[in-house]
Order: sequence, then C-alpha cells, then structure tokens
Amino acid sequence: MAFYCSRTTLNLDESQVPASIDYSAVLEEDEYHKLADATIHDLQEKFEEYGDSIQVEGFDIDYGNQVLTLKLGNLGTYVLNKQTPNRQLWLSSPVSGPSRFDWDRGSQAWVYRRTKANLLQLFESELEKLCGEPICLS
Repeated sequence: MAFYCSRTTLNLDESQVPASIDYSAVLEEDEYHKLADATIHDLQEKFEEYGDSIQVEGFDIDYGNQVLTLKLGNLGTYVLNKQTPNRQLWLSSPVSGPSRFDWDRGSQAWVYRRTKANLLQLFESELEKLCGEPICLS
C-alpha cells in the first residue's frame, strides 16, 4: 500500500502570516524581567487611574505573584501574567481570548505574533469598547 502526500501552496498576504521570531533578539532573563515588570507596573497604575474616571460596578485591580488582574464586574476579567521560560506576557481577555505577547525590539512593544497586535493598543481598544471611555496607555 502506498501513501502519497501532496503539498498545497497557500497564497497568503503579509497580514495573514504570523510575525517571524528573530531568535537573535530573544531577551536575556534579566532584561525580560525589567521590561515585563515595568509594563505590568505601568499598566497597574494606569488602570487604577482609569478606574477612578469610569463608572463600572465591580471594577477592581489586583497584582500578586506576577499576575495582574483587572476585574470589570459583569463585563469580564483580564488576567496578564509573566511567562519567564518563554520570555512572554500572557493575556486572558474577555473580548479577544488568550494571547501570548513577545517583546519586539523594533517597535519597542509587546506584540502577539499571530495577529501582530500590540498589547497596549489591544487594551486601549477593548477597554474603550467595554467601558465606553477611552484610555491612553502608550
């Protein structure tokens, strides 16, 4: 019995292809911690300010054990945490679901390779849609 496999050529444009990883640019662990901790700390501060300016019942922010949790009552909960072995930030969003963000040296931002989404821009877009008020994170 013989098995044959044919290869199909896909014609995808650049927007449909995940961003490539430049493995020469993978962060050293200490640099990763500095960038990830600074990002999480900045987000925590900006989320606290945002919470003071909007009316969302059940709004709460918690940070512990390298996990930032943003509760928006019945609108959902965001969870952002560090994944040191992968040098990533992982996000669980009530809008877009799970995402894994890598540091992109070129754009100096956390980027989800699959969709090329910028972490801060994703938060800005989703929070404005959910809460009805803009937030500036960048």
